[in-house]
Amino acid sequence: MLAATLGAALAFGAPAALAGTTPVSPSGQSTTSAPAKAAGKAAAAPTSQSATWVAGTRAYLVITAPGDSTAVRSAIAANGGTVFSNFDSIGVIVAHSASAGFAATMRGVSGVQQVGATRTSDVPADAYNPALPANPAQSTTPAGEPVRADMSQIKADQAWAVTTGSSSVKVGILDTGVDDQHQDLAPNFNAADSVSCAYGKPDTRTGAWRDVDSHGTHVAGTIAAAKNGKGVVGVAPGVKISAVRVAEPGNSFFFAENTICGFVWAGDHGFKVTNNSYYTDPWQFNCPDNIDQAAIIEGVKRAQEYAEGKGSLQIAAAGNENYDLAHKTTDSASPNDSTPVTRTITNACLDIPTELPGVVTVAANGTGTSKASFSNFGSGVIDVAAPGSDVYSTVPGGKYGTKSGTSMATPHVVGVAALLASTNPGITPAQLRDKLATQANDIACPSDSRCTGTAANNSFFGEGQVDALKAVGSTPPPGKYFENLGDFAISDNATVESPITVSGVTGNAPATLKVGVDIKHTYIGDLKVDLVAPDGTVYTLSNRAGGSTDNIVQTFTVNASSEVANGLWKLRVNDNANSDTGKIDAWNLTF
Repeated sequence: MLAATLGAALAFGAPAALAGTTPVSPSGQSTTSAPAKAAGKAAAAPTSQSATWVAGTRAYLVITAPGDSTAVRSAIAANGGTVFSNFDSIGVIVAHSASAGFAATMRGVSGVQQVGATRTSDVPADAYNPALPANPAQSTTPAGEPVRADMSQIKADQAWAVTTGSSSVKVGILDTGVDDQHQDLAPNFNAADSVSCAYGKPDTRTGAWRDVDSHGTHVAGTIAAAKNGKGVVGVAPGVKISAVRVAEPGNSFFFAENTICGFVWAGDHGFKVTNNSYYTDPWQFNCPDNIDQAAIIEGVKRAQEYAEGKGSLQIAAAGNENYDLAHKTTDSASPNDSTPVTRTITNACLDIPTELPGVVTVAANGTGTSKASFSNFGSGVIDVAAPGSDVYSTVPGGKYGTKSGTSMATPHVVGVAALLASTNPGITPAQLRDKLATQANDIACPSDSRCTGTAANNSFFGEGQVDALKAVGSTPPPGKYFENLGDFAISDNATVESPITVSGVTGNAPATLKVGVDIKHTYIGDLKVDLVAPDGTVYTLSNRAGGSTDNIVQTFTVNASSEVANGLWKLRVNDNANSDTGKIDAWNLTF
């Protein structure tokens, strides 16, 4: 979800239901999440089925039996409404009306099963003549593509040696849109299957899918940023991504009709997996005893089931309220498109889409395998977990930035699911769900009474943290992978060594020895980093490179074929200046 841990504008219920945080500029300064301005000249908009916009126009879901809805659509027109869009395959019509009695009247019409308002605010005039989002000018990124901590944490960098993903696997990003011109996303972007579903009707004009915030572009990079020698690398850099913009401009609201349109589109366009880092506005939780919210639950549920029936697995963010989704009591954030009120709720009330049957619910890890402080949790609700704190990824205009949230955890899981689909052609959504559970690494509960369950499955982490290497059918060979997770302080003008004892490996080290390094240090230009072989031979990995950049999180390849593998290897770090200190956080050797 886009609920923010920084900046109320993206927090759960205030005002839009995103599950990330405020963007961080490339310089590291936090910035406000401002929607992109519309392009100066938009292409001709699709002709609306509604004549003209009037103040007081509201949107409704009219639920019928799937199939021909001609009679119900005629009744809508006869009772003061217009049909904005319809999805006969699932029996859902999106109707607009300015009549206060429209819903009550339509509930009495033959063939109508449910009617529910999707918002407590007016449909904007933009719905009838939507402007195209901005197509931002692109910055150029210097060469260099270090492996980031989140990728090494889930062993994505090791998985790439097995597969980077298949270009036949299509991933849908249901979000604020995607900057398809970004240098790290363009190679994998699938424009033919991209669309805007804002307001609840497909808009296939070129660029309608572009980002009206920055959130969707950030999510896209974590899933499938290209392995092209610059910027970042996504978990599955060989798969194809499509943007389905479900957020409306100016406020990034994700109303039910937008999500329904997105799920149906996903099913019809062959998306193997979709990323859903949001909840359906304006209700943080939709309760079945509310006549409007019951229709929202039914409409979005039908759309999700339709997509799954077409072979698409939905993966969604758990949200960022540090809230126990298995013990719901109150909702103080809804409706977020008008004036929120505090109400008593029960577990029957659902966070949509993440709590719908069949949807994989993702919690966020903080450092290592800890629970991110903001992440929602809940026994029987959370399926898996993934890194979600300080994730560095793409933002519009060819730039990069850092965000935190279950929004950022979810695309890691989507990327792993895409790798699973790449190595298991023909896999069904149910099988994909099972494999996501099987490959996850167990995480025991911390000393926190809110965490219940076992290491194998608990309320904080579900089945555990995803593991891309296990997902692609490979694990480090026994005796061939070694790591030291201990912290070794790096002091000014001093040298520190972290040891690894290698045993059980026959013969010499390979010509492609992989040295994974995770050093936390400000101003890495102070540092010289060496690998020291058991016989004392020194292999320089980094020699005071990187200037004022923070941290060295990278996998180096060393030709160590002249070295006997077994013995004591060391990572040696020499600090050559004053003022900046840090630590060796972890490192590993793969033979």
